Amino acid sequence: MIRPALLRIALALLASLAMPARAGVPVSSVPVLDLARYAGKWYEIASFPMVFQRQCIGDTTAEYGLTPEGDVSVTNRCRTESGFDQAKGSATVVDGSGNARLKVSFFWPFRSDYWVLGLDPEYRWAVVGNPNRKYLWVLSRTPQLSKDLLDEALKTAATQGFDLTQLRYTRQGEAEKSR
Repeated sequence: MIRPALLRIALALLASLAMPARAGVPVSSVPVLDLARYAGKWYEIASFPMVFQRQCIGDTTAEYGLTPEGDVSVTNRCRTESGFDQAKGSATVVDGSGNARLKVSFFWPFRSDYWVLGLDPEYRWAVVGNPNRKYLWVLSRTPQLSKDLLDEALKTAATQGFDLTQLRYTRQGEAEKSR
């Protein structure tokens, strides 16, 4: 009989052996992003759990705007136990990326990669992540995404080697119910 602790160790070892195969799959962004169409409010449908989102319990959104300087303003907002929390930042486009790769900063001098990895042709959903696969967000223009559209978005992430077992689905709509 295999002890549960040994079984967990064996399964963890097998999972770690499978990881290099994923690392061989390149992460790429969409070829072109129309920033004017991308601007506006997006709802987080799912994401990898992030340290900086630990206080969020739902109703997570990201709002993007174009600045006169040619940058992108970023406002992330979520519901917490005590109300709402938000963070404001800015993003700059990486030259030669077709606007699909940005560097986002919420406090200087730190910047992170923000790549649009997948995008619905009608801009109904977007998959955003970074090349080291530590971050992943599935975003939608509406608080819920149909199963078919969600499956399309998830397939985009999976084919680029993202481990979808890490995804946490975001509760949306609680703020509207409490109004």
